[in-house]
Amino acid sequence: MAQLYVGTSGWAYPTWKPAFYPDRLAQKKFLNFYASQLNAVEVNYTFRQLVKETTVQNWIAETPGHFRFTIKAHQVLTHIKRLKNAEEFLTRFLATLEALERAKRLGPVLFQLPPNFKADQAVLSEFLKSLPRTVRAAFEFRNESWFDDATWNTLRERNIALCVAETEERDTPDVVTADYAYYRYRKPAYTAEERQVMVSRIQEHLAAGRDVFAYFKHEETPEGVLYALEIFREVSHP
Repeated sequence: MAQLYVGTSGWAYPTWKPAFYPDRLAQKKFLNFYASQLNAVEVNYTFRQLVKETTVQNWIAETPGHFRFTIKAHQVLTHIKRLKNAEEFLTRFLATLEALERAKRLGPVLFQLPPNFKADQAVLSEFLKSLPRTVRAAFEFRNESWFDDATWNTLRERNIALCVAETEERDTPDVVTADYAYYRYRKPAYTAEERQVMVSRIQEHLAAGRDVFAYFKHEETPEGVLYALEIFREVSHP
């Protein structure tokens, strides 16, 4: 059975009280509560630092067995090395996620490329050779030169998901490149009609046997987490 994994990018937001978190809930209990309501989270702080083993073990202990952690790839890979000669650091980065993988709690790794990184299929193909086939991954391209068949084919060859990102600046084409799908809903607000379109698209993927990972913008307001909750409930309990 294909699964929907839905959540937000992060959970440590006191400003989500009382709309999401109970008023008196201590911050150290946020993840535990979050994981009782939703079944996935996108961790963005791994973009700037390598996560410690103790932190990963705490995450595992605080969440149920069906919960998944999507991890944003470190900026050394995407922004500094720009996918070139990155094998050594990639190995080091993935080693920090081994406990999550062993516990079967690792979602896709998100590689978010900078806006000034133009399409280069040779660089992307070469990088993908060093990515273990056991690791699910999604690529978010923020330069429109990537939006073509050559990119979709490069991803399909390795069963890597295109991250379909909706932002105020640009929307990624909604193209299927893997046997799972990945969405980042980054606009500050979505109408009821727009949310209904999301539900329909997610249901199409699930009917086709594809797991779906969908993450809303976190920020300081609770809208994103409330949208995530609504979508999760509507798809899980129609």
